[in-house]
Amino acid sequence: MPEFQLVLSDPRSGRSVKLDLKDPQSSVLLGLKVGDVVDGSVLGIKGKFKITGGSDKSGTPMRPDVHGGVKKYALLSGPPGFRPRKSGERRRKLVRGDTVTPEIYQVNAALVEGELPAPAEAQAEGG
Repeated sequence: MPEFQLVLSDPRSGRSVKLDLKDPQSSVLLGLKVGDVVDGSVLGIKGKFKITGGSDKSGTPMRPDVHGGVKKYALLSGPPGFRPRKSGERRRKLVRGDTVTPEIYQVNAALVEGELPAPAEAQAEGG
């Protein structure tokens, strides 16, 4: 029974909203990859969003060039997962693959079309 935090951002306004997804809503994201565009109506969001990344429970970032849902050490020369201090620096770091699995904790997404849902605080206040 997977649970995710979906951080949905709107690039036009610069705002973002965190949504807690529990089963059965969370099972919609299982098997999707970084870069996939998803119709938000199945999650109660008006519009479409694109998965841009995420991390697992230990904070290991997802990388779009590592295929599958695996954790592995990859030689990195830039973000995500490594920010070089010097020009040309490379380092072997632990990263997660590009597929959303039950081990993923946070899924980052950007709104492609539509609008952001109201934040949880505004919904609780009725505004």
